[in-house]
Amino acid sequence: SPMQLGVRDAARLMNVPEETIYRWIKQDKLPAFKINEQYRINRAELLEWATAQRINMPTDSVGEPDKSKPPAPGLAEALKAGGIHYRVAGADKEAVLKSAIGVMPLPEEVDKSFLLRVMVARESLGSTGIGDGIAIPHVRNPIVMHIPRPMVTLCFLEHAVEFGALDGKPVHTMFSMVSPTIPTHLSLLSKLAFALRHPDFAAVIARRGTREEIFKSASSIDGRVPRAAAPAEGADET
Repeated sequence: SPMQLGVRDAARLMNVPEETIYRWIKQDKLPAFKINEQYRINRAELLEWATAQRINMPTDSVGEPDKSKPPAPGLAEALKAGGIHYRVAGADKEAVLKSAIGVMPLPEEVDKSFLLRVMVARESLGSTGIGDGIAIPHVRNPIVMHIPRPMVTLCFLEHAVEFGALDGKPVHTMFSMVSPTIPTHLSLLSKLAFALRHPDFAAVIARRGTREEIFKSASSIDGRVPRAAAPAEGADET
């Protein structure tokens, strides 16, 4: 399956030696499971984990480019599709996820209570809080969403909520993602991760800039094609 990677593939994607991947798995750092005594790693989970660890992953290596299909949408386009919302209500994780789904411009036929259940279920596997008060909630298997185009809904929360993020900080900003296909989901996730590492975009998000400022910053980042990352420095410090 294109979603499952072996250790060798993961090492190539992360630009680290295979031994490093084995060490991360043994230290319970990297989510992996065993099939026939072989470790397998979910591609989306690897990307999320790398994002949370602030490890650069080469964006171009994440999705398998398909020349016949139109290019995946940029982050600005996905944000325009999903919308930017301020003072989103909720006193806990599930409540803010429900609020986020409530403001998403989803087609009529999408079952919002089902979407909430799968987003909450995804959180139970490990928080999508990636640190610095930011979370990227999404469904584990994006294919369940029958939507015409991918969307990223940005919610600035009225109250920071406990999210179980790796750095222990409560979450005040959520980028909720829904995509019609797995390659699109991976492509958008990597674009968002790249943008959040970019000082200009990170700064406009941190100060809760206007919609125009956020779209403009996202567009300018969409215009830069991320280079393949150098090997992750300091990624294996405990």
